[in-house]
Amino acid sequence: GLREGKPARTVAARLSHEQMPLFRQMQLLTGKPVLYACNVEEAAAATGNAWSEKVAARAATEGAASVVISAAIEAEVAQLTDETEKQEFLSTLGLKEPGLSRVIRAGYKLLNLITFFTAGPKETRAWTVHRGAKAPEAAGVIHTDFERGFIRAETIAYDDYIACGGEQGAKEAGKMRAEGKDYVVADGDLFNFRFNV
Repeated sequence: GLREGKPARTVAARLSHEQMPLFRQMQLLTGKPVLYACNVEEAAAATGNAWSEKVAARAATEGAASVVISAAIEAEVAQLTDETEKQEFLSTLGLKEPGLSRVIRAGYKLLNLITFFTAGPKETRAWTVHRGAKAPEAAGVIHTDFERGFIRAETIAYDDYIACGGEQGAKEAGKMRAEGKDYVVADGDLFNFRFNV
């Protein structure tokens, strides 16, 4: 593939599970994930334009991703402090969310990442882990001692947490569950890790 002038990431899609560690070890520059951000005029922010379509087509052939944003709109959205005002402004332009949110989502997808949360009386925090990570690995993101002494993860799905009005409501509704070492973290999970020091 490289001899044909193709980026290494296009070849990576055809590699076996056993070949991937060797491929990653080579750390080829063209093997790195690429995200093209297409800055378009305000009128094309929702659908893109002819140029952004060409970039999207090129990205697809390279095994990359692309996202359409309008820097002018992003600058205006950044000036708005009221959330309702922001949504109304975006809605008039045919947008559901700011471009920055689309860039973040595309980046997470490209890097194969998900987010889990920890919530307590003093602090709520988001943590990032790769898709397919198991509960002890997620605990280790917070602190290595959590992974070493992992016992279980008290888990609430994000939608259940919101629908039940928080941790106490989710407990009362029977939405909190205890998960063991083999539990694969889902995007948006809320955890309370139990561990042994």
